[in-house]
Amino acid sequence: MSEQKVAVVTGAAQGIGRRVAQVLAAEGYALALLDRQPVPDGDAFSYAGDVSSQADVTAFAAAVDDRFGRVDVLVNNAGIAFITPLEETTLEDWQRVLDVNLTGPFLLSREFGRRMLAAGEGAIVNIASVAGLRGVADRAAYNTSKHGLIGLTRTLAAEWGGRGVRVNAVCPGWVKTEMDVESQASGAYGDADITNHVPMGRFASPDDIAQAVAFLADPRRSGFVNGAALSVDGGWHADGSWQSLRLDARAR
Repeated sequence: MSEQKVAVVTGAAQGIGRRVAQVLAAEGYALALLDRQPVPDGDAFSYAGDVSSQADVTAFAAAVDDRFGRVDVLVNNAGIAFITPLEETTLEDWQRVLDVNLTGPFLLSREFGRRMLAAGEGAIVNIASVAGLRGVADRAAYNTSKHGLIGLTRTLAAEWGGRGVRVNAVCPGWVKTEMDVESQASGAYGDADITNHVPMGRFASPDDIAQAVAFLADPRRSGFVNGAALSVDGGWHADGSWQSLRLDARAR
């Protein structure tokens, strides 16, 4: 068994997942990365697979066992966006979003959670969203998946906290990633729609999210944090101001 701590990160080929992997590597973790596309990190153990496939997740967990013999941190980051009115959402689209964003974390948490429970320690960090705390129009499938992920987080925290496994969620606001570029290309929103709403007046960066993940992963810094849904959104969720009041408060 490796003496080095091991972090599993899904969706690590780009965006938030890639930065999470980089930050955890800098903190001394060996990395096991799962993504459907190649992960450009020669120092990490990379596995091509679908988080919503039970067969792929089971095979990946076995491969991590063979390579490292342990797992200390699981970051359920892989996710997809889907922007369309509910009345135009097909059952196939609905199911696809929930499969990746919610069933995937369930499968991975079950596989790696069993291993953490056997070891008596570990941390799971789920990447949820401010959309798991609020309603955002035209995103019924996505919002539902993220609300569900926060529910899964809290339930596992209650089940596993007393057995040494902490489970928390990070809830990003809008982050400048490839997903944002794709969503804006559809005409769904522009930069000003986000920056005018956020009290801090900017998008989050992948590093903002990665640093929060590193905090929740580390038992020295967050050893009594369990079942939290940590907003990393520049104040989006906290701010109930109307638009003119929000912008006036920022300009004072």
